[in-house]
Amino acid sequence: MGKSKTLIFPDGESLIKAAAVYFATAANEAIRDRGHFLAALSSGNETAFLLYETLGRSPYKEYLPWEKIHIFWCDEKCLPPSHEESNYYQAWQYWLKHVSIPSKNIHRIQGELSKEEAIRGYRNDLLLFAEDKDWPVFDWVLLHLGSNGQVASLFPDSNIDPAAQEEMIFSVKYPTMGKLADRIALSPALINQARQVVIMASGSIHAEALVSTIKGIRDESRWPAQKINPQEGLLVWLVDDAASQYSIV
Repeated sequence: MGKSKTLIFPDGESLIKAAAVYFATAANEAIRDRGHFLAALSSGNETAFLLYETLGRSPYKEYLPWEKIHIFWCDEKCLPPSHEESNYYQAWQYWLKHVSIPSKNIHRIQGELSKEEAIRGYRNDLLLFAEDKDWPVFDWVLLHLGSNGQVASLFPDSNIDPAAQEEMIFSVKYPTMGKLADRIALSPALINQARQVVIMASGSIHAEALVSTIKGIRDESRWPAQKINPQEGLLVWLVDDAASQYSIV
């Protein structure tokens, strides 16, 4: 298992600023060492949108070598890319359309296709970056902790086949979520290959999930974020005071 650290910021604004600097630093280090930066995003919330907006503005839009940055997604809803609930659409609207990243560097999950076609296409895309390994190794994975302990479309008591979670990518359905029920997600096993995984949590609504995930009894069914434990990489919790109102360090 890799290392982990928790960084606590006084408010949401300072958290967003720090996350943007962290992204930029990780990108430049990866490009220096390996020639490109492979980043994977997860489903969005208000905190994610604020980070996206920050990365889409100066100085980041001019400062970062976008032609060497590749953006992937950890999960996606089975929706067309123009749908406002699409994870791709949200990242595009708030961030990616505002920077000079080449279109070939944006690797979305094609949620408008059948699950089988979308999984097959995304797996093939991912394997192009596997180099000499069986699976690609992301330089930076960004996740957002949900109030119920969910990350990357892994929800409590989801009854997902454990074998599926050991594959590269799998499909899942949550019947209670209506039009957002059908999803495609990278497996925890693949996410845990990453060099760095960043999980953000902001606001008191996430306090219970945060402390339970980090310091609570091991119960991955109840607190799915506990599944995220990079094997050799670094797990970083970026949180604000409101989310960390219980002792987590």
